[in-house]
Amino acid sequence: PMSNITKTAMITVCGRPNVGKSSLTNALVGEKVAIVSNKAQTTRNRIYGIVNREDTQYILLDTPGLHKPKSALGDYMVKVVTSSLSDVDCALLLVEPIPHVGEPEKILLQRIREEKLPCVLCINKIDTVERKDDLLAVIAAYSEVYPDFDAIIPISARTGDGLEELLAQMQRYAVEGPQLFPDGMTTDQPDQQVCAEIIREKMLLCLDKEIPHGTAVEITKFSERDSGVVDVDATIYCEKASHKGIIIGKQGAMLKKISSLA
Repeated sequence: PMSNITKTAMITVCGRPNVGKSSLTNALVGEKVAIVSNKAQTTRNRIYGIVNREDTQYILLDTPGLHKPKSALGDYMVKVVTSSLSDVDCALLLVEPIPHVGEPEKILLQRIREEKLPCVLCINKIDTVERKDDLLAVIAAYSEVYPDFDAIIPISARTGDGLEELLAQMQRYAVEGPQLFPDGMTTDQPDQQVCAEIIREKMLLCLDKEIPHGTAVEITKFSERDSGVVDVDATIYCEKASHKGIIIGKQGAMLKKISSLA
């Protein structure tokens, strides 16, 4: 099912560990489409979450290296999105309310500058700040190190304070484009879903049209090795017994071609 989404915004959420990236995403996503994985940062381009608000789909990316998504997911989305990904990128730097810019933040800001990304500074955990002046000191410290923030927004992922203002700011980076993920996308399966779609895409490429249209692909195993290689088992269901042989091909040649391309 698709809603009235006509724009997408790809937001890279960065910050040191435990600054509240997942909590922020949970707060923005709410229950409906939460796809937040508790897996440590093993994958390079993990999606933290997808938020649909009014006419915009926000895709929150966890990109420690701040590079454009280059995974299979990235390639797939590049095909889907006509405009270049660089138009859709904004970095959200999440920090704690401490009036001192640490080394991890400095490194991230340097990368953001190199990539020429618009950047929003998001000061989290403001519910723990005693006085307004303390917050001003944090803002001053960061402004001195990096005068080019598009916006500085104090928030509390825990209480929800400042989140509407943050979404309003993120809306500015949205570009016209198709909805990339269906409504109500469940738990942590964006990669599986995309894998299934890619397999169908290759079947459409290799086979007569009527065959793939009567098929469904289910990903039955999706596990990641320490090396970053992902093992995928997929089951292809087809309508007619006669289609089975065509999909498998002579000595499995067609099936091998489909899986290799995918």
